[in-house]
Amino acid sequence: MRSYAFCPITESKINERVTRVNAVLTLLILIAFALTQHVVLMVMLAVDFFFRAIPYSKFSLVVMTSRNLVKYFPDAVSLINAGPKIFAARIGALITVLIVLSMAFSLSSLAIALTGLLGIFAFLEGAFGICVACKIYPYLYDFLYK
Repeated sequence: MRSYAFCPITESKINERVTRVNAVLTLLILIAFALTQHVVLMVMLAVDFFFRAIPYSKFSLVVMTSRNLVKYFPDAVSLINAGPKIFAARIGALITVLIVLSMAFSLSSLAIALTGLLGIFAFLEGAFGICVACKIYPYLYDFLYK
């Protein structure tokens, strides 16, 4: 499903299949955290999101794994603009940092709620190609710049 929402645009292109596999791997990490509550998983995911957000995805373990997995898919290349995915990675980085801080201050219920929220975002991207960041970007833009 393609989104034609107003979203940040860059000159670089990325493989949509890779971003969807990124979302599935992120969802698996979030499920592992929800089951174990090992904060190391969220620290690793926050660092990974940071690399995707700045954008230095070549250092992201999730992206490297996704690229290797996508090689086995038929019709494995579908290029899209990188801007929305970079914005989504920034939101992911923010939420994972909030999860780590929640765990540091013994607010595990808040951490699990934020994990669930990020999990929903990752599920929608991985399963249906729905970029929640693209849906909220126009509202954020209006709030900040108008």
